[in-house]
Amino acid sequence: MQNKSEILSKVPELTLGFWVIKILATTLGETGGDSVTMTWLHADQNAHNGGYLIGTAIFLAMFVASLIAQIGIKRFNPWVYWLAIVASTTVGTAMADFFDRSLGIGYTGGSSILLACVLCSLAAWYFTLGSINVQTVATPKVEVFYWVTITFSQTLGTALGDWTADSTGLGYDGGALVFCIGLALLTALYYWTAVSRVFLFWTAFIFTRPLGATVGDLLDKPTSHGGLALSRPLASGVILAAIVVLILVLPQKPGRHPGSDVGVVQ
Repeated sequence: MQNKSEILSKVPELTLGFWVIKILATTLGETGGDSVTMTWLHADQNAHNGGYLIGTAIFLAMFVASLIAQIGIKRFNPWVYWLAIVASTTVGTAMADFFDRSLGIGYTGGSSILLACVLCSLAAWYFTLGSINVQTVATPKVEVFYWVTITFSQTLGTALGDWTADSTGLGYDGGALVFCIGLALLTALYYWTAVSRVFLFWTAFIFTRPLGATVGDLLDKPTSHGGLALSRPLASGVILAAIVVLILVLPQKPGRHPGSDVGVVQ
């Protein structure tokens, strides 16, 4: 029974299942985004043919539609929530590729700009509402800040993953290993230190995106570029099926927070 002093969030409980689905969703965002922009629109053959811009417009429309549905519902719905997450990852993939490649900003410049956008979004959220704790996401106003930050973080993750894999010479497997180690360190900090849980959440949320991006690239990029050259649409379909199964099998409960602690950053 719900405690009267608690408020149910429209974000799921932060369980292991949440993070597994999140990583799969970010990987799907990479393979799904590449399926449209690179396989169907052939943007990889000519960065200036408008493929990335068209892909961004398509995914942005899908994301806006899913976001309207997510904000419009009164209670947490796992299908609507994860649809919005997947939509944010695909639009993040297309936007990052458009900025980095079509506009010629590059991975380093794109990552720096997007990191600044994430930090500015979090700062605006905190100074407006007094908290950036995701368990307080229970009203439309808070959700707007949440999803703006999510979108920036997903786009940042794509650019950061590409930068790690390409610019540093680590490759897709090396990049994935780096972010796995990073997530393992964050897990250790969570269990064995008193570091802010809010800080750890947002850092982990950002890190899961480049992990998904590098894994997605490892699956679908040509072997000449260090990938496995798997079919992008097929890989996307398999990952999507895995997400659906996990949502059905794993408990999907809304997060909770004490009503009196809304303004506290823990």
